Amino acid sequence: MQISEKITDIREIRSQLKEPVGFVPTMGYLHEGHLALVRQAREENESVVVSIFVNPTQFGPREDFRNYPRDTERDLAMLEPLTDVVLLPSPEEIYPEDFDTWVLPGDITERLEGAARPGHFRGVATVVIKLFNIVRPTRAYFGQKDAQQLAVVKKIAADLDMNLQIIACPTLREPDGLAMSSRNSLLTKEQRQEAAVLYRSLARAQELWTRGEKNAGTIRLEMTELIEREPSADISYISIAHPETLKEMLHRVKPPALVSLAVKFGRTRLIDNIVLE
Repeated sequence: MQISEKITDIREIRSQLKEPVGFVPTMGYLHEGHLALVRQAREENESVVVSIFVNPTQFGPREDFRNYPRDTERDLAMLEPLTDVVLLPSPEEIYPEDFDTWVLPGDITERLEGAARPGHFRGVATVVIKLFNIVRPTRAYFGQKDAQQLAVVKKIAADLDMNLQIIACPTLREPDGLAMSSRNSLLTKEQRQEAAVLYRSLARAQELWTRGEKNAGTIRLEMTELIEREPSADISYISIAHPETLKEMLHRVKPPALVSLAVKFGRTRLIDNIVLE
């Protein structure tokens, strides 16, 4: 496994990789969910590149960039048997002093995470395009847990005629249903127990839908009441929307429908979703 901290080096290494090339962009502090993406990339491509980069431009001024969990040595040990190349750039390598070009995604980013975190998707879109240009992958792998990010990246790749496939991979969960996330490590023991309510609320939405409930307001209300039973839960949003446009279904739910939510437990903000087919 080769490790590169410089863009010039990764380009030289990339020119020698066997095609096709699978790419998994991460912010590190890897868990089994990340490794599932890497394993799928390994199965579907001759070469695999993984990036580890905590992107400062997608964090707001009051968000947890400094406290975001990091353990590069551990990450590299986990990637060793699965990965050909790890891109490990510094913020200064990605954003040099004279950097002043940004990608501004459109309407799809004005809802959900985009509304709650102004500027977030400008940072996501810019760094994703930079990484795509550096690595030049055949396929790039993203988890369904970050459903809006996935939709934004698909939209960017389509709108800009980028020559790669965006592969969506299922959300991996803990035994109690909580979606695997690097941020789970920031929860206290009590908050971690409470956070299991996120999946229970999504399962409740699925149950209501399966039983024939089509009223979006009714489904949101039952999810809200379930989550609010937990003392530290602070709901940012509960959404039922089209999975590609993210336009909200205000009244009747029509499949496919993305049921997504964001909830804070203390200072830690978690997201999750399911799709009603």
